[in-house]
Order: sequence, then C-alpha cells, then structure tokens
Amino acid sequence: METEKNSKKQVLPDENEMSRLAEIFKVFGDLTRIKILYAVFNSELCVSDISSIINVSQSATSHQLKNLKINGLIKSRREGKEIYYSLCDEHVRDILGKGMEHIREE
Repeated sequence: METEKNSKKQVLPDENEMSRLAEIFKVFGDLTRIKILYAVFNSELCVSDISSIINVSQSATSHQLKNLKINGLIKSRREGKEIYYSLCDEHVRDILGKGMEHIREE
C-alpha cells in the first residue's frame, strides 16, 4: 500500500523555482504590463513611443518598464539619450503567444 502511495507522489520543482515562477505570473497579471509587452513584441521602442501606443503617461510607463526589467521580461539598450526596450528573449514571446492562442480558442 505504501509503494502505491509513493508512486502517485508528484515530484515538484524546487520551492525557490516555484516561487520565482509565481512572481513571473504576477507580473503578467497586470494589464498595463501586458500592453507594454505587446507594444515591444516585434520591435524595440523608447518610453515615449510605448506610452503613446498604450495610452499611459510616460511616468507610469517607466515604472512598469522597471518592473518588467527587474523580472527579466524585457531588456534595454541606450542610444544617445534614448533608451530602447524590447522583449528579453523568445521565451517571453512564446508565453505571450501561447496565452493569446489559449484565450482565442475559448
């Protein structure tokens, strides 16, 4: 009976990894941040362009960009006085794409 119980026991990822994953999904849980991620989905943009596209103040956009960058979802590069933002990697693009694919199936 005990071996049957053990065979059904699931092996979970490390607690720290699961906590980090939960944090990533929290970041995806904000409409403004999702809009920013989609704004830079195909090309890098500066803060003023992003804020114009998503119709949010530059200050609020900058705040959310900081959050996205801290959580490793976007990256930035400086060109003169401008900072340009883009998705960090293909994983972020895949998550957004799969999420959109999922909701469109409903």
